[in-house]
Amino acid sequence: MDTATLKNLLAEVAGGSTTADAAFQRLRDLPFEDLGFAHVDHHRALRQGYPETIFGQGKTPEQTVAIAERLIEAGSLVLVTRVDEQTAEALLARFAEAEHDAMARTMIVRPADHVAGEETGLVLVLSAGTSDLPVAQEAIVTSRAMGARTEGIFDVGVAGIHRLLAYRKRLQEARVIVVAAGMEGALASVVGGLVEAPVVAVPTSVGYGASFGGVSALLTMLNSCASGVVVVNIDNGYGAGYAAALINNRSLDAAEA
Repeated sequence: MDTATLKNLLAEVAGGSTTADAAFQRLRDLPFEDLGFAHVDHHRALRQGYPETIFGQGKTPEQTVAIAERLIEAGSLVLVTRVDEQTAEALLARFAEAEHDAMARTMIVRPADHVAGEETGLVLVLSAGTSDLPVAQEAIVTSRAMGARTEGIFDVGVAGIHRLLAYRKRLQEARVIVVAAGMEGALASVVGGLVEAPVVAVPTSVGYGASFGGVSALLTMLNSCASGVVVVNIDNGYGAGYAAALINNRSLDAAEA
């Protein structure tokens, strides 16, 4: 249940095309629905502008499918992250139209009456190396699901800085930039020193032993001397993509106001 859906429902009641009882049945599970193993937050889109995302890791395929069913029945677009092979198979068996991105480990299920809006703005997602692609792709899927026009630029790390500089004009056109980098994580600082747009840095767990599973990249990004760089948790492509889309979308709203 998002803002537009709620307004349409109220308009239908006011116009007489929907009864108060029918509207009540649709609203009765707001703000949440208790499934025993999960409290499905049907109110989130009204509060935050985007429906609840299902974090698949640690959930059984049956639990994930059940939560997705309830969200779909409530009219919400469903994004599932950290989807393993068994859960992906279960979701595709239940929702044949689901969009599975194996690289990002994500699944998107859209309600039957969903009308995709035009993607707006520009979020660029950079990866330092090809090994950072799963995290970068999770950010891309998330940002696009939230309506932001999103593009990826991959394998442009500081070991060959000329690769990044070849995209300097495009970097200047972005409203927000996400940088996914492991090893020493220096790419975020370099990008932050080249652009005026906010940079959302996401450290990845890619690297040899002294990278400490992404801690080295995390500390580098937190200690960036470039202004405008903010940092999310290790491997949190979803959080980076979500934050970038929020910034992109709100900046467009402000420009149109």
